Amino acid sequence: MDASYIVTDLNQPMLDYAATRQAADIRITWRTADAQALPFEDHAFDVVLCQFGVMFFPNRQSGYREAKRVLKRGGRFLFSVWDRIEENVFANDVTNALAEVFPNDPPRFLARTPHGYHDIALIRNELEKAGFSNLVIETKAEQSRASSPHHPAIAYCKGTPLRNEIEARDAGKLDAATDHAASRDCE
Repeated sequence: MDASYIVTDLNQPMLDYAATRQAADIRITWRTADAQALPFEDHAFDVVLCQFGVMFFPNRQSGYREAKRVLKRGGRFLFSVWDRIEENVFANDVTNALAEVFPNDPPRFLARTPHGYHDIALIRNELEKAGFSNLVIETKAEQSRASSPHHPAIAYCKGTPLRNEIEARDAGKLDAATDHAASRDCE
């Protein structure tokens, strides 16, 4: 199959990192782009794929309309989202541990954003409003593994916008909160 790929992200550093993880391939073009205002012509693509991104769109309808606009007739829009936080052991454990560190104002980024867009009826409705039809929505259960509880604790507490919520509550507690999340993951 002769295919070419335009790989996009809103943030150039993410693209730079991804490019280092991918063998050189002339079929791949790396480009900064906002999914809510794609810099591509109408009907330019056979497939639009968004892995773990739609739940971060400030306006999903805008992002969905853009995906629809750049797709050729009969094209496919594929994306994945995470289930509710209670179905993700790592994220749930980190969120619960941080609620112990900040009981009066627990950081809820993980529950609110990446794990907050899981309602199949809502997803279906938003896609239909954007003009998509013949929808197929599948739920897949997968098990994540980490070699150490420190890995998901550090990844979530220091490598996502959850860090901003922790630091907004007490910047001096970032390391202690991360360590507490790691110890909670051990239980």
